[in-house]
Amino acid sequence: MNYEAIATWSQVVSSVLFIGVLVWLFRRFLIPLVMAAQKAKNDEIALAERRRNEAQAALEALQARTGDAQADAKAIAERAAAQAHRERDASIAQAQEAGERLLHGAQGELERARAAARVSLRTELAAGALTLARSEAAERIDATRNAQIVSAFLRFVDRRSTS
Repeated sequence: MNYEAIATWSQVVSSVLFIGVLVWLFRRFLIPLVMAAQKAKNDEIALAERRRNEAQAALEALQARTGDAQADAKAIAERAAAQAHRERDASIAQAQEAGERLLHGAQGELERARAAARVSLRTELAAGALTLARSEAAERIDATRNAQIVSAFLRFVDRRSTS
């Protein structure tokens, strides 16, 4: 049997499965959270715009009733529009920041999971290789040659893990 090919395909399959599970978890849990936060912020924006529209309607009613209050009504309308714009901008900025924080956290978590998977895979491969080497070495090689081969392999693994 070609153990290198088996090990390579094992890595490929486990990596694909791991990435698939991460994608599923991201879609299952993180995207609904982001969408819920976005909907809440959109509702806040709609409420602020509705309040602004109601304030503008009240302004027009006051202008129709009295000519003396036109200057005051104009100031109220300008303040309402500015406040609605500020609230809208603040809500959009908060929603964007929250989404970016969630995405950044998810990306960091994905990288940590990948690193942990790599370490686990290396450990499993090394253990399997050592088990196989011990069984074949006992049959083919004397104790002195076996010790040389094991120490050479450990140096190789150590160099690979640091690079």
